[in-house]
Amino acid sequence: MKPILVSGIQPTGRLHLGNYLGALKNFVDLQNSGKYGCYFFIADLHALTENPTAKDLNVHIINLMADFLSIGLDPKKSIIFQQSQIEPLQELKWILSTLTPVSELLRMTAFKEKVVQALKPSEREKITKEKFEEVMEASNFGLAEYPVLMAADILIYDAKFVPVGNDQLQHLEFARTLARKFNSRFGKTFVEPQPLLTQSPRVMSLKNPEKKMSKSDPASCLFLDDSPEEIKAKIKTAVTDSGSEIKYDPKNKPAISNLLKIYTSLEQRTLEQLEHEFHGKTYSEFKAKLAETIVGHLADYRKKKKSLLENPALLRQTLRQGSGRAAKIAARKISEVKKKIGIAI
Repeated sequence: MKPILVSGIQPTGRLHLGNYLGALKNFVDLQNSGKYGCYFFIADLHALTENPTAKDLNVHIINLMADFLSIGLDPKKSIIFQQSQIEPLQELKWILSTLTPVSELLRMTAFKEKVVQALKPSEREKITKEKFEEVMEASNFGLAEYPVLMAADILIYDAKFVPVGNDQLQHLEFARTLARKFNSRFGKTFVEPQPLLTQSPRVMSLKNPEKKMSKSDPASCLFLDDSPEEIKAKIKTAVTDSGSEIKYDPKNKPAISNLLKIYTSLEQRTLEQLEHEFHGKTYSEFKAKLAETIVGHLADYRKKKKSLLENPALLRQTLRQGSGRAAKIAARKISEVKKKIGIAI
């Protein structure tokens, strides 16, 4: 039996190139490797911590399902589902929460970062302990209990592997800790999930290579469903560095280095090969070629997504079917858990 692999993405808006290179492309590669039983989900419950409107969230769920299928995830190879449709998940989250110290949740790095993000940029620079505690106390509890729900997302399917970046290792270690606590108290029940570290590039803003690419700044962000014209315009106006040499040097040439990383990630050519190809060429020539590469790489995706969105009923049906498969597996696990803790009668 293949080891189980689980991962999810929040439906919080349009996906950009950083999402693709950091997660989706890897999802497809893992699925097509044939090594794992893959579970990929739309993390709509996690998205509620961002306080979306009901209309927006519903639209984003369908759009993300279209993204999943357009990018190459296959319901015949993977279980693709909607997090909120797995009812046993809430039971497991509650059970795991009884093993969780509140202080541990409040120490989570991601929680602290979310608290700081709620501040105005000027306040973030000179934040005091008193101000931080004030904002923390006003934060929604979902941000604090996020790691418990994430642990339930993983443990309920007996996932052995979770593809993560370094910034998510703390949450995964928390899930491993809860699995050990439960197993120690009630007997072997959960698999301790292992990280599957992704070697994904950190895609930076086209306007400021010191910051990660973010949908909050659309002009500096390449969305996957941008038109070819929009992609070419954004790459053309992307900032570059002083000098004219096209060389990978993150310290001294962060802007051109970011563009080179994007290029090599899409074409699977080495940085040395790209440096050789564009030796003596201008930034304008390099950026024009990069834009063509991005447009070409995403052409099939754009075509498939446009077609899928013309039939949202089929997207919903496919998502319900995947959710049904996942729910049956989760139901078996929660039944086992209830017996172990003594509440099954």
